[in-house]
Amino acid sequence: MAHPFTPTANPALTLPKLKRIRLWHLAHKAEHPLEYELWDFVMMVWVMGWVGWLPAFVLELPLAYPLCLLGMVTPRLYVRWRIRAHLQGRLRCDWLELAH
Repeated sequence: MAHPFTPTANPALTLPKLKRIRLWHLAHKAEHPLEYELWDFVMMVWVMGWVGWLPAFVLELPLAYPLCLLGMVTPRLYVRWRIRAHLQGRLRCDWLELAH
């Protein structure tokens, strides 16, 4: 059964929200191992985006700029995708309320 959930138009993912989602995944790792690994991958791409933009700028690698930007917005895109899938009944997402 789906949770009663009302999505906002533009959910801002602050560091405390990311931490709450991460703690939820750690607490439910045994029940949701794939979801845990997927969120871990999303966070890895996010960190790579934030860490990679400065070397890309210094080394003048303009092809890396869009990749860094995509990495920076990956958590927001992932949460939006999960919201959409949850509301359509394709996936159940128990941690959505932590993101809002």
